[in-house]
Amino acid sequence: MIEAKSFIEAARNSGFNLYTGVPCSYLKPFINYVIDSPDLRYVGAANEGEAVAIGAGARLGGEQAVVMFQNSGLGNAVSPLTSLTYTFQLPVLLIPTLRGEPGGAPDEPQHELMGQITTELLELMRVAWEFFPVEDDQIQPALDRALTYMSETNRPYALVMRKGSVSPVKLKSSAAELAIEGPVIEPAVAQASRRDALEAVRNIAGDNDLIIASTGYTGRELFALGDTDNQLYMVGSMGCVSTLGLGLAIAQPERRVFVIDGDGAALMRMGAMATVGYERPSNLTHVLLDNGLHESTGGQATVARSVDFCSIARGCGYPQIASVASPAELQQVITDNAGGLSFIHVPTLPGVPDDLPRPDITPQQVARRLQGFISGYEPNPQALL
Repeated sequence: MIEAKSFIEAARNSGFNLYTGVPCSYLKPFINYVIDSPDLRYVGAANEGEAVAIGAGARLGGEQAVVMFQNSGLGNAVSPLTSLTYTFQLPVLLIPTLRGEPGGAPDEPQHELMGQITTELLELMRVAWEFFPVEDDQIQPALDRALTYMSETNRPYALVMRKGSVSPVKLKSSAAELAIEGPVIEPAVAQASRRDALEAVRNIAGDNDLIIASTGYTGRELFALGDTDNQLYMVGSMGCVSTLGLGLAIAQPERRVFVIDGDGAALMRMGAMATVGYERPSNLTHVLLDNGLHESTGGQATVARSVDFCSIARGCGYPQIASVASPAELQQVITDNAGGLSFIHVPTLPGVPDDLPRPDITPQQVARRLQGFISGYEPNPQALL
């Protein structure tokens, strides 16, 4: 058994300052220590997949991240681990626990099967792993192996934590109380196309800003409007764009980050809005394009027609909220809300441009290029960081 301080301080010296995840009793000492540390940051995620996306966004922005969760939630992380961190080659250090370990301490019945297959699932997803260190002299070698692997492969690495690996730590601080503010917003009536809204964001974004577009037609239409170094087009990991943007905004506080979401994607992981609203990064603008359809998969209706997204954003703690109908209104709201977290609901008309191209640049190249844009160097898109 080790002290939480021993691992976390060694990890800090290795460049890990951001921790995100979902609590587990095994992880309690870690989470408490990080929360009480004035120069470390813990972002509590609504689910494990969001935690992976937050960590990936931080890595995209140049920060190393630790993603922690109970193995019972590993299933929630499958999508971003297989279609975000793998596809864009954004490594994060994972610390899943091993509840229900075969032959281990007795545990609740819901952990039995996952305890048997946790490491097999990691291997199936091509996530290299080893057991979490339980002696002080094991800590740095484990971190070195993880860092070497992540540097050489751009893949996540997991340290699987068994029961009793870390000594208890009592939490001293308390969670911040954040007020819910703002009036009830009446939703606008759709006037603009998705293309119009995307063009409005592109037109108002500055040379220093970053634009992250959700998976499907949203990313493809953004690409079709003009492929630039400050843009990223999500593929897969549906519903994770806002938490990817959150991690990026945390890692790059001097840049505005525009997250362009879709109604179907937002509905899939609506808990992400609670996490973003609580963290309240002042440099993040969350634009939700809502045509009421899963248009990228055939035009099936979403349940957005019965959802008040602005009230949800308000209830989740977004301080600035608007619903706009036209590109001009969208640009005006972005201008008016500069300097604070904002949520902008944009009802859009259905429809897809003829012969809409797919990006001719791979996700890995897009990620490397964006990292180069942030760092101020000219990257070789073929090269791996």
